[in-house]
Amino acid sequence: MRQEKLSCTDEQRIDQFLNQARTGYLGLADGEFPYVVPLNFIWMNGAMYFHGAAHGRKINVIDANSNCCFTVAEDVGTMVSPIPAKTDTAYMSVMLFGVLETVSDLNEATAAMQGMLDKYVPGYYDKNLSQSHVERYRSSLGSHTVVFKLIPKVRTAKENQLNPQLSFYTGRKVEMDL
Repeated sequence: MRQEKLSCTDEQRIDQFLNQARTGYLGLADGEFPYVVPLNFIWMNGAMYFHGAAHGRKINVIDANSNCCFTVAEDVGTMVSPIPAKTDTAYMSVMLFGVLETVSDLNEATAAMQGMLDKYVPGYYDKNLSQSHVERYRSSLGSHTVVFKLIPKVRTAKENQLNPQLSFYTGRKVEMDL
């Protein structure tokens, strides 16, 4: 990591961030060009889970090379300075590197899918997801759904914490900071 001062090594903070962040980006190697897919996900038991159709480009790319990078990043705000070059972004980002696996255990796949429902629509359903639903679910295009798992071999995190005194808001002008 080029800027060590931005490195975040607080495992609890990283886990908390992965539990609340909403969109991740799966980076795959597709021949000459990278292929990056935005996804919903759940961080659970030290692994990243996501789901998708059992057929399509993503599956073809994973089948050819299951090495991946999963990146989660969130912008926390912009910090201003009277010196334009010192205007900065507050953020947190985590990169996970490893090999993707298809989750074949129905209990684990159901737990991952339930975890995503709990994360993205908390309290909406009055019952937990049944294994039979996961087993026979089809996407809107008719494809079976597959659950994937990434147990990271390498995990890095960066954070540039927001300084509330420097936080930009609409109407803030440089004259206010001189």
